[in-house]
Amino acid sequence: MKLAQLGRNLKDSRKRRFPADNLARFALRIGVSRATLQKMEQGDLSVSMEKYYRASRLLGLEREFEQLLRLPRSLFDD
Repeated sequence: MKLAQLGRNLKDSRKRRFPADNLARFALRIGVSRATLQKMEQGDLSVSMEKYYRASRLLGLEREFEQLLRLPRSLFDD
């Protein structure tokens, strides 16, 4: 998944979970500036993954976020 897609997913999830929130209000919820949230929703590389994780927690998606870099177990793993 490209960061641009991650940003689009964040924006879509924000709008579905908090439809009354504008950028500034949701940014306050996750403890970032409005400008940082805009960058996140664009998939900007300058934003730390920790901020994306905070947003995923608020949206109830932290489990999915934690699975991003986890290799699936195979039948041959100990």
